[in-house]
Amino acid sequence: MNIACGTDIIEISRIKDAIISDAGEKFLERIYTKKEIEYCESKKEQKYQHYAARFAAKEAIFKAISGRLKNKFNIEWKQIEIQNEETGRPYVTIHNEVSNQIEQIDLSMSHCKEYATANVIVNFVCQSNPEPMTQNVPPKPGTNDTKCVNQTRNR
Repeated sequence: MNIACGTDIIEISRIKDAIISDAGEKFLERIYTKKEIEYCESKKEQKYQHYAARFAAKEAIFKAISGRLKNKFNIEWKQIEIQNEETGRPYVTIHNEVSNQIEQIDLSMSHCKEYATANVIVNFVCQSNPEPMTQNVPPKPGTNDTKCVNQTRNR
């Protein structure tokens, strides 16, 4: 398997302050998609918790995928979109070429009165010549480091 994880935690007050500031509209437009804004605004009094959870999720996802980016500036905030299934379970859509390298993303978000947090696990597509990662993990003895090992799905 070729997996990476990311985590983030943020004070909800930081996001609230950014949104209610004079530059709040600009902040929203730079970070969140229209769908994300509609969802968060629908939460009325708890909207800042939902904005903060999505911010933490985007940070966690960036941390997990950043080793696959040729340049960390090759992805914008709005290219990582967090939505919810009808059941409420969050899911991620990445509107960037790095999405071609991703097989699956599992996301968990949570918030309380003061903090929002997110954890993500990204399962990358196995490739014969994978993109270089920023951290080096030695291959298992007897395996070829250019192929995925312990593959659990048939392709």
